[in-house]
Order: sequence, then structure tokens, then C-alpha cells
Amino acid sequence: MSAIRLLVLGAVRQHGRAHGYQVRNDLEYWGAHEWSNAKPGSIYHALKQLAKQGMLRAHEIAPSTAGGPPRTEYEMTEQGTEEYLSLLRSALTTYDQRPDVLTSGLGLMVDLPRDEVVALLKERVRRMEEWRASVTGYYTPEEGPEQLGHIGEIMNYWVHSADTGEAWTRGLIARIEGGAYTFAGEGDPFVGVLADGQENPYATGERRADGTGDDGG
Repeated sequence: MSAIRLLVLGAVRQHGRAHGYQVRNDLEYWGAHEWSNAKPGSIYHALKQLAKQGMLRAHEIAPSTAGGPPRTEYEMTEQGTEEYLSLLRSALTTYDQRPDVLTSGLGLMVDLPRDEVVALLKERVRRMEEWRASVTGYYTPEEGPEQLGHIGEIMNYWVHSADTGEAWTRGLIARIEGGAYTFAGEGDPFVGVLADGQENPYATGERRADGTGDDGG
């Protein structure tokens, strides 16, 4: 599963309708360019591919008043919404995906109901426990990882990561069950996107807030 697909769909959905520069701006605002493959080229490519696949509907619009080439605005289709929610649920449930996939899911989890997110995270914990039980018997001998030579440190690392990840997930579940955050159906959500033209304090490079110099995506 690719994090960029989930991130792009999530960003478009939060705007309702957005052009490529807005999506790029949002993902940089979230810091996604630091912990995922959400770089400018991959963002614009993902938008075009998702439109070809029927997940997004593309609308050609006139150039901005500041000048520059015409832009394309995108909005979610029904098929795109189904794909987005499926990817989001998978990101929160699966324990063995790349870290950027889980991170993407965390940033978008409030698009689901609170009870469902708790259930998905509990399923993630269950799968982590199941995996740990299946490997610790023969990959982590009582004498310690040294018994397997330096290769033993590989599984030692993964088991330690699983334990840390499980503890963190249980903490998140407790915070959500305790009332943290605003989830779908509970009221006005946290605004995690920038308004069109709003300056992004975390933008990379020398890009003007109005998007001039953007490739029109």
C-alpha cells in the first residue's frame, strides 16, 4: 500500500475540491515530505493517476489572477471515497506496513467514527500480539540474541519495535476512548488544511503563497 495514494485522496476530500498546489501545500504543512514519499512530483503524478482510475474527477479552470498556466481542480468520486476509506481502515489495522502508511492513517483517522477507529486500533494490537507470539519462541532464545550471532539483532530489533508499537497503540486507544479529538459525526472537525492562498510556514523551496511557479497541476 502506498502512503501517497491515501494522503492525496485525504487532502482532496478535506477541501471538497482542490488543485495540485493546494494538495502539495497541505501535505507539506503536515510535514509529509519528511516522513513519506509525498514529494511534489509524486503528488502531481498521483492526482493524475487517480483521475485516470476514476477516483478523482478533474475540472479544468482558468488561470489565477496572478498569472500562470491553467490549473486542474480535483474532487472525489464515489469510487474514490470508497477507495479512500478502505485504505484508511487498512492503514490503521495492519501492523506490518511501512511507517509512513500508519502515519498517514493517523493524520486522517478522524474521518471515521470514534468507535470504529478504536476497533481498528484494537485489531492492530491483536495482530501485533499474534505476530510476536509466532516468532519469539524460536527467534529470541533465552540466552539472548547473541546466540544467533549478529544476525540475532535483526529479530531483536523487530520484536522490540513491535513491543514499543503495541504500547504506543494502547496509549492512543486510551486517549481516544477518553474523549480526545473530534471524529466523524461529532461536530466540527479540527481544520488540518490551509485555505487557498494561505501562507504555508513549512513550505519547501522558494514558492509564493499564490502558487505562481507551480506546474499547474
